[in-house]
Amino acid sequence: MIIGIVAVDRNGAIGKGGKLPWHYSADMKFFKHTTIGNACVMGYKTWLTLKNPLPNRLNIVLSRQAEIPPQDSLVVMRDIDSVLAMAKVLTTDLFVIGGASVYESFLPHIDKWIVTEVPLTVAGADTFVPRNYLEGFVASGSQQLDDGLIVTSYERPQASA
Repeated sequence: MIIGIVAVDRNGAIGKGGKLPWHYSADMKFFKHTTIGNACVMGYKTWLTLKNPLPNRLNIVLSRQAEIPPQDSLVVMRDIDSVLAMAKVLTTDLFVIGGASVYESFLPHIDKWIVTEVPLTVAGADTFVPRNYLEGFVASGSQQLDDGLIVTSYERPQASA
């Protein structure tokens, strides 16, 4: 399954100045717990925000130009079709973790979204989740985290045969 996972402010912001514009430990713990043991695909700019590969996950960096030194649990892929081909043979889920252009590229392929609603509006935010990213999805459940965060899952309804 291909799953988009994202934290958004009230206006759909996901970044400011190349960084996550908030820090909620409850969301970080939730992200880790949810993605551990799976594969995570990210763009080069998102990769740069990490100090190291995310532990206990296959880290896939989508980049056409960047040269990234080889590391354990890290794969660099040049295009989305390569990632989608790999996703078909993975025995785990593939989490799309950002940034904006990676979310946009994977939009037609995402089966489920996990969205953390951050209870604020980031002034000067410059990076946003794609417009209408939840179009065609139906809320399938939500849970409250600490810090006033709400996580909602959205599923793409299966076409009936």
